[in-house]
Amino acid sequence: MTAKQTSQLDWINQIDWLREEARALDFGDIRVSDTDLSQAGPKLREWLDAGCHGDMNYMSEHAHLRVDPQQLHSGTIRVLTVRMDYLPDTSEMRSALDWRQNELNRLEHGQQAVVAMYARGRDYHKVLRNRLQTLADKIESKIGSFGYRVFVDSGPVMEVELANKSGLGWRGKHTLLLNREAGSMFFLGEIYVDVPFPVDEPTTSHCGECSACIDICPTQAITAPYQLDARRCISYLTIESKGAIPVELRPLMGNRVYGCDDCQLACPWNKFAQLSKVPDFLPRHGLDQTFLLDLWLWSEEDFLKRHEGSPIRRIGYDAWRRNLAVGLGNALRSDSLTQHEYKNIKNALQNSLDHSSSLVKEHIEWALAV
Repeated sequence: MTAKQTSQLDWINQIDWLREEARALDFGDIRVSDTDLSQAGPKLREWLDAGCHGDMNYMSEHAHLRVDPQQLHSGTIRVLTVRMDYLPDTSEMRSALDWRQNELNRLEHGQQAVVAMYARGRDYHKVLRNRLQTLADKIESKIGSFGYRVFVDSGPVMEVELANKSGLGWRGKHTLLLNREAGSMFFLGEIYVDVPFPVDEPTTSHCGECSACIDICPTQAITAPYQLDARRCISYLTIESKGAIPVELRPLMGNRVYGCDDCQLACPWNKFAQLSKVPDFLPRHGLDQTFLLDLWLWSEEDFLKRHEGSPIRRIGYDAWRRNLAVGLGNALRSDSLTQHEYKNIKNALQNSLDHSSSLVKEHIEWALAV
């Protein structure tokens, strides 16, 4: 074995340097998993066969690639899994006695528009992908050329399962990954590699008898511990679904217009959630304290301009208006509006009827049918 090969093996087997490089890029942690997902395959198939993925056809079309990383990227023998915290480092967050309660309080103010916390800043796909690419470049500088592929919600990857196997955390009853030092308020990313890095051990679950996430879900989308029916999930309804929101679920959405954090806000482990070091995740355009009616008055040009570089932009103006119409309809059905506020909302909706798409118009008509 040459001196160069010996040096490469040293870098591969002693990977404390890799954790240091990851931390320098603001990743909260990095772990290593093998590629054996054979135990996850049957559970995924059962979930898909039950139709719980709704209209997310890409889930079923590429199911075979999800359970076999080597098919997805030839030569893969290890997966580097990372987390990046996204709670915004704002003065409000720093001074809050309980940031989770503050967020829950927003749901009680029917005129406020509630956007999931992860989506209030810049699009995490680009932020994580760029940093994962930088990490891959740093690995190459240590061990030489190697095969790899970076993923951030960009391919058929079972990211929670891989993160679970790698010891990055455990799957909570809400199906999200939980970590004892960081709760669940973080993004996940992966690098598929052909390098035999030493594999980390999985961690054990620490949910115990707790059912807080199940109990709080407004639409009862968590049908049993570790089982989620996406068709009832507000995140699916407001982001992934392109059609009409089921009438029976509209009142349950309240003022949530993009995603939903309820199950995470209820989770006791999120008292340990970490503030992000990444400025990109700071709220933009006041999305942490804006009102439904203000957002309703945005033109399509406003929507595209203000959501440039945001994950919200990808749902399109019609779906955005559909969601807002439901929120405004729920505000009209509440008993917290003054007569003036009630009239302003009703007039704004009525004035939009004639120049809205059929999708949005149907939701406006529902909103006005009070």
